[in-house]
Amino acid sequence: MAKWHYHVEYELHLIQNSSGTMMIGDYVGPFGPDCLVLTGPNLPHNWLSDTGGLAIPDRDMLVQFSPDCADRICSNFPEFEEVRMLLMNAAFGLLFSGETARKGASLLRKIGRAQGAQRMILFLDLLATLARNPSERKTLSHRAPAATIPSRPSEKAERAISYIHNNYFSDIHLTAVAQLCGMEPSAFSRFFKKQTGHTFAKFVNQTRIYSACTLLAHTDRSVTEICFDVGFNNIANFNRQFVKFCDQTPSAYRRTARRCTTPASATGQERSFALARYGSHDRRDKKVQISMNRGVEAFVTAP
Repeated sequence: MAKWHYHVEYELHLIQNSSGTMMIGDYVGPFGPDCLVLTGPNLPHNWLSDTGGLAIPDRDMLVQFSPDCADRICSNFPEFEEVRMLLMNAAFGLLFSGETARKGASLLRKIGRAQGAQRMILFLDLLATLARNPSERKTLSHRAPAATIPSRPSEKAERAISYIHNNYFSDIHLTAVAQLCGMEPSAFSRFFKKQTGHTFAKFVNQTRIYSACTLLAHTDRSVTEICFDVGFNNIANFNRQFVKFCDQTPSAYRRTARRCTTPASATGQERSFALARYGSHDRRDKKVQISMNRGVEAFVTAP
């Protein structure tokens, strides 16, 4: 099962189907189809789909490459100076848009289908494409990973985040989650802020608001219904928090979202996040390795 995690490789992650909430470092925000994100080494990340536990065919695909691979490309070829800057910024997580996102997604899919040297040629083209236009990428996290980090993600942090995403629509109390993690509330509060970059209350509110974004875009439920569906107790606080995180009212967000999405029926939709199907961990995916001292690996959905 996918979880909030990190690894030493760079990772370019493309969502092909589904929507939900993504966590990149201390960033928490919505994602949808064609979301293309590059994360640097040891930057915690996760994609949580609001699918009610249903598996999604062809949900995502990704390519990973080692820092050693990246260093050798950038140090040996001065033409890759733009790529070097791109990879430096990837320490904070990068979200791509516009033509960069469209072409990047196309190249990523081609890498999985290519054979032999063509894979490496496409990979270099992919890096150059992502680096070419800085105006079409957005930095996500405010903090890069610490220079020294634990050997593995904190199980307590994973437990807390999973609990929040499975119960955000009901009352969630810090003391209960602290007890779940076997910690005193004050210690847990400090621990959670250090692990996620957010206070416990802010993280819960963000989770609820971005769930509301999905419901506003893809269902016909009223704003008041959605307010209570995602765990808020009154409409005034919901509106206030929504404007705080989204810079617009729920109604304005719905109008904007409806211009680029098709409303879906709310029938049968569960009020919980399913942990995202990720890489080769949850599906019988086909793994394609591009030979450069095990420097690059691509994960694509098996046919």
